Amino acid sequence: MTRRRFLRASGVVGAGALAAGAAGIGISELLSTSTPETREQAPTHAKLVIVTLYGGNDGLNTVIPYADPAYYRARPELAYPQEKVLRLDTALALNPVLPGLHRLWQSRQLAIVAGVGYPRPDRSHFRSMDIWQTANPARPVRTGWVGRWLDGTAAPVEAAVSFESVLPPLLAGATRSGACISVGGLALPSSLTTTMIGALGQPQPGESALQARAALSYADLVKMDTMVREASAATSSPSAASDHPPATGTGGSNSLAAQLGLVARCVEAGVPTSVYSVSLGGFDTHAQERVGHEMLLRELDTALTSFVDRMATTANGQRVSVLVYSEFGRRVRANSSDGTDHGTAGPVFVAGPRVAGGLYGEQPGLRDLDDGDLKATMDFRDVLGAALSTVLGAEPARYLDGYQPKTPLPIFAPV
Repeated sequence: MTRRRFLRASGVVGAGALAAGAAGIGISELLSTSTPETREQAPTHAKLVIVTLYGGNDGLNTVIPYADPAYYRARPELAYPQEKVLRLDTALALNPVLPGLHRLWQSRQLAIVAGVGYPRPDRSHFRSMDIWQTANPARPVRTGWVGRWLDGTAAPVEAAVSFESVLPPLLAGATRSGACISVGGLALPSSLTTTMIGALGQPQPGESALQARAALSYADLVKMDTMVREASAATSSPSAASDHPPATGTGGSNSLAAQLGLVARCVEAGVPTSVYSVSLGGFDTHAQERVGHEMLLRELDTALTSFVDRMATTANGQRVSVLVYSEFGRRVRANSSDGTDHGTAGPVFVAGPRVAGGLYGEQPGLRDLDDGDLKATMDFRDVLGAALSTVLGAEPARYLDGYQPKTPLPIFAPV
């Protein structure tokens, strides 16, 4: 295989080559960004960890309106009895498989924002996730809201890091992008070896800057592979991957505990990253929801509470806030397959050692529906705006395409 054929087969000889290559960085390279200066400054810098639940989490069976008879009428086979739920107040409760999050709630380290959605809901996984990650419900755009923050602050690549298998649109800017480090490491086709990739990745005289950068990014991937596998082996749970239900093509296939373990290493090392992106997939529960949904919620509960507990033990970790969202909730009424179909509004969790815990916003009513769906009571950009202004010290409207948050949400630990 020649160098030119290699680049053509990889699909990176066009104008997108530079952007594709810019996101490659290894865990050792990331950890090396920690210097005495950054470690000294780290306890004064707030950090945001964004957890994406791909597939559309069933918010009504996550934060349960257990005191409302309409909940039991709408989903008699899926509803949780009042005596089993983990009560938050006289109206709402957490799913019984979320004892860790319930403990964080009791210690005021968990905030729940109720009824979060966007105008004119779209029930497509991909369009709705695009709306959430670009923060623009009106029209498709090519940049994510964190990516625009990277552009606007001229941030280095390590300022925003994803531990997912591919870089999410969330971290893509017009001129900059975040770094992508896959927990699972690199999977090569049988016809290619790491030696071949390394050789083809060497610069050649007379080629364009785009092609040179694209080829170099492949060589970087090979170098990164060993680093990531070592880090993954040290942080992942052996049972997490084997028990993980299959995702639905909407991302989030890596163990959440492994991803958050890498985040924890970086935070504790004083790496100057401000935003981390991790994910958990499989929430598209159209049939036999109870078993699969509980499995996913258990994984979220264990991984998230362990991470928050770990963060509370260090000065660096105490400035970390975690934002958990999904692209939409589910329909109020169960379907004929003991599952739920694509819906609209749902809860957002914010957790961390210094989060101002409690309930924010208004739980949507079950008697005032929009064609069988919950009516959003909180615009998702109000939540993102709070993260931008408080955690990143940024002007929300600048990065939310002109949207000015309308609801004050004093949830996050300030910068």
